[in-house]
Order: sequence, then C-alpha cells, then structure tokens
Amino acid sequence: MRLPAASSLYAGFRFPAEVISHAVWVYFRFPLSLRMVEEMLAARGIVVSHETVRQWALKFGQSSPTGSDEDCPVSETNGTSTRSQSRSLGRSTGSGVP
Repeated sequence: MRLPAASSLYAGFRFPAEVISHAVWVYFRFPLSLRMVEEMLAARGIVVSHETVRQWALKFGQSSPTGSDEDCPVSETNGTSTRSQSRSLGRSTGSGVP
C-alpha cells in the first residue's frame, strides 16, 4: 500500500506542512505543554493557538510516517521517581541538624 503524499495530508490547512510537522514534532519530542509550543511558534512569528497545536497533535502525531516505533525508546522504570529515591538515601551527619 502506498503512503499518501505529504501535501495531501496537510491539504486544506491554513499553515504549511513544515510548520505543522515542526509543531507536532516539538510537542512530542520534548516535554513541553501546548502553550509552550504556541509561544515557541509565536517567537518565530507564527500566530497559532494552543488548541490548534492540540488538534494537529491528535491528527498528525498518532503514528510515525514509517509506521515503526524505533524512534521511541521504551522506558524500563516502574514509574517511581529517582529523585525521591536519591533523597531518601542521604546520610545523617549526626549533628542533629536536619
């Protein structure tokens, strides 16, 4: 089965495919909120709402173009924070001062 051309995926949208794909990539690649992506685009002179970024992420961010998940490493943690674990391992100096 042949994949549709990139231009047909983004046909009918106000912004060019490069803007949409960059916004979706930034949102999923880095731990950013929708509003932060909105601000990053605004800094480049692209006025778009966070709701628009959310809709783009829902439409274009569900799967990669190749269909493989090789770019997404699987986390092998059990969901616990390493920060809280490292703090709990701190040693008391014995001076009585917390």
